[in-house]
Amino acid sequence: MKVILVNGSPHETGNTFITLSELAKTFAQEGIETEIFNVGKNAISPCMGCGACSKIERCVINDKVNDFVEKMKESDGLIVASPVHYAGPVGSLTSFLSRAFYSGFRSKADTFRLKPAAAVAVARRAGTSSTLDQLNKFFTISEMPIISGRYWNDVFGQIPDEVMQDLEGIQNMHILARNMAYFLKCKESAKNAGINPPALETDIKFTNFVR
Repeated sequence: MKVILVNGSPHETGNTFITLSELAKTFAQEGIETEIFNVGKNAISPCMGCGACSKIERCVINDKVNDFVEKMKESDGLIVASPVHYAGPVGSLTSFLSRAFYSGFRSKADTFRLKPAAAVAVARRAGTSSTLDQLNKFFTISEMPIISGRYWNDVFGQIPDEVMQDLEGIQNMHILARNMAYFLKCKESAKNAGINPPALETDIKFTNFVR
């Protein structure tokens, strides 16, 4: 089993990366493989709403978004972490996720459906709740069970390594990883026991609230 850990920070070795590394350590203890996927500091084009992904089953803009979607097709879980910028996630990360989830939805593969997910916010002081709320919406629209810890999935720190001083936050990361590992193992046990996942609705209804 494998979980993709998305680092939404433009700083690839900052507090967001350090937080994800703590998650990775706990997953390793549980026998779960992880991979940290860096969104990076380069500009990410937003979704253009062109609908081309419904035909080619991938985003028409061929960059790391498509690389991530391919990795998710072969992975079992997802954690997305972002620093807080103006009381919300990084702009490049939201562009990245918008295209990834839209094109992933258009793919015939179960890219995201029924795979456990969690969001993590890293802040100097405030804005974590609104950041978590925005990130979690990507999961709830994609039939992804959201895994929680014992508290909000946020940690605090400004300069690199300072996040490790947030003992409660780091402890909650360990709890979060163990909870997701437990869910993944339960899901695998259900599969081995012949318990099938819920049937996929293929005749999707769209209702526009305009009369």
